[in-house]
Amino acid sequence: MVQRIEPQPGQESVWDYPRPPRIESSPRRIRVVFNGATIADSQNTFRVLETSHPPVYYIPLADVNQDYLVPTQRSTFCEWKGTAQYFDVVVGDRQANNAVWRYPQPTERFADIQDCIALYPSKMDACYVDDEQVQAQAGDFYGGWITSDIVGPFKGGAGTWGW
Repeated sequence: MVQRIEPQPGQESVWDYPRPPRIESSPRRIRVVFNGATIADSQNTFRVLETSHPPVYYIPLADVNQDYLVPTQRSTFCEWKGTAQYFDVVVGDRQANNAVWRYPQPTERFADIQDCIALYPSKMDACYVDDEQVQAQAGDFYGGWITSDIVGPFKGGAGTWGW
């Protein structure tokens, strides 16, 4: 049995997040840096919250430097959000493969993220929530953003698939 970490004042437990996931707007500043370039900078994002997962931030395309995004052939299907399409991030001589995804035609429940991207913090040089650099969720399937105000344990690492 997974042992939930009790949140302290000002913290959230991912074990209090719902399933199916919930989407909510976030006024926090989200910044993404790769190879010295700012890929995204926004204070108008959405968080998707799902039991046992750190939040995944969705950033409006208007706040993303789309010149760095190159479409790939990869696609995946989420039972909650629909079909995702993927992008490499290319800045100068560096490339992060399939690091970004978006739902061009999300389900009705997640319509707010139609014109947004999400990304794997593990594939970027730095991702920030306000001024705090995030830790990436373990594993290569989920793209959660771990900050000091989020407690787990978090799904994604070895041995957590069945949670």
